[in-house]
Order: sequence, then C-alpha cells, then structure tokens
Amino acid sequence: MKATYDVMIAGGSYAGLSAAMALGRALRHVLIIDGGDPCNKQTPHSHNFLTQDGQTPAQIADKAKQQVLQYHTISWHQGLVSNVVSTPAGFEISTAAGETFRAKKVLFATGIKDQFLPVKGLAETWGISLVHCPYCHGYEIRGKATGLIANGEMGFELCRLISNWSNKLTLFTNGPSTLTAEQAAKIKSHKITVIETEISEFEQKNGQLQNIVLKDGSKHALEAAYIRLPFKQHSDLPQQLGCAIDEHGYIEVTELQQTTVPGVYAAGDNSNKFRGVSMAVAAGTKAGAMINKELTDETF
Repeated sequence: MKATYDVMIAGGSYAGLSAAMALGRALRHVLIIDGGDPCNKQTPHSHNFLTQDGQTPAQIADKAKQQVLQYHTISWHQGLVSNVVSTPAGFEISTAAGETFRAKKVLFATGIKDQFLPVKGLAETWGISLVHCPYCHGYEIRGKATGLIANGEMGFELCRLISNWSNKLTLFTNGPSTLTAEQAAKIKSHKITVIETEISEFEQKNGQLQNIVLKDGSKHALEAAYIRLPFKQHSDLPQQLGCAIDEHGYIEVTELQQTTVPGVYAAGDNSNKFRGVSMAVAAGTKAGAMINKELTDETF
C-alpha cells in the first residue's frame, strides 16, 4: 500500500488541475489520476476564457498540467479510478490496472458523458459545427443559417436565446411538436420556421455541417446547429459512495463544492450545468481551497 495523500483527484482536466494547483500552493500532497478522455477532445477551439480565448482545449490542458506539476507535492498518475472505498482514515482508491492508493479527501472532477442520438453524422460534427453553448461557440457562427434541435420548453428557450446571434434560424423538433400554442405563435412572429419531421442524418464534411436530412428525404442547408444532448455521469463512483444526484443528473454539491458524503467533493461538468472551461477552473479553485480548509480544521 502506498503512502496516504492528502487528496486524490479523479480527473485531470480543467477542474481537477485547478483544484490541484490551489492545493499544491497550500503544500498539500495531491495525487491526480486521469484516464485521458476529456469530453471536449473534438472541439477545435475554446472561447470565453480570459487569456486563453481561441486556444484548443488540449493546449490549455497541456499548459495547465505543466504548471501544476511544477509544485513538488503534486503527483500525476495515468489511469482510470475503478473503485473508491471509505475507510476510518479516509479513502482507499483502486485503479483499473490494480494499483491502490490512500487519501484523506477525494475530489471527483470526472465530468459528464454526452449520449449521442443514433443519427448519422452527429458524432463527426459534435463540438465543431453541432454545438451546445452559444457562449462557447455563438460568436464564431453568428449570422449563419443555424438549426435548433429541441422541442417543447427547451426548444422555445433555445429560439429566444440564439436569436441574439442569428436571425436565420430553423427549429427542428425531431418529431411532433410539444410547443404550446402561445410558444409556437411567438416563434412564428420572429420568422423562425418549425419543422417536425424526424432527422435522419447530419450531412457534413470534416465536421462542418452542410445539410440536415429528414426522414422524408428533404434536405435543409445549414452551416451550424445547436442541440442539447442527454448525458450521464462519466463515473458512477460518486453514486456508489452515496453522493446524491439531483433531478437533472448532476452531483449535488454545496456552494463550497462539498457533496452529501463527508470528505468527498465534486467540481466541473459533473456538478454544474455551465460547461465552459472558465467555469470548471473556477469550481476547481474553490474546491481546492475548501478541501485545504477542511484539512486544516481537522488538525488545528
């Protein structure tokens, strides 16, 4: 059994690295375990993050990792956390390769996993021209012929939101519309067409959307589209430990990133619906500071 770390961080992307930096600067011994599968690996550029606007996600993460590992109390382990068990002294962590570690506190920065619809071309365009967030991507596709793929309340709100970036919008409900009569009238008044026919394909070239093809064979030329995909937690270990999950599928945390299980924290996409890199960094910094405070409170 290896020595006990102050903190084990599962996930070495933006939230995990940010928390590690805060803890490393507080002289805490930290082990980061990362499986190397970030959800934004296909996204060409990251935006809305001061000093890093336009960089690729990988460039930001690589630079962050280099800076974080300069702190001598921080260690990096490439692998996948497969089990976390509570013990009287803290937690015992196992990896898929059979290694074991011990830590006083645990931070899950494991993110979420998007659940792709079974539609041809979706995976190839995801994060490139088929996007989820206007604050991350809206400026780059402003004014373009844009599809909105959603229904009901979400479809209505997406029409309202994205109308700020483009007036060339088409709402695809991908099946019978569940918009209310009032919502449908409001959308029509803004010259947004609503199409209820199901989608059969996203025609694309090198990730760039060209047409949305419907099941009736018709095609709609578009340069970009927004879609809100369902998701699941990238790791089910927080639930196995007893961490509560809210009605939207996120790990429940306090304002200080604490889960419902003592000694266990969560930060990033797994516990926050705002998926921007800057949001993950902020949550990680907060989690690192709060974990350090908890460790201090236990000894002084």
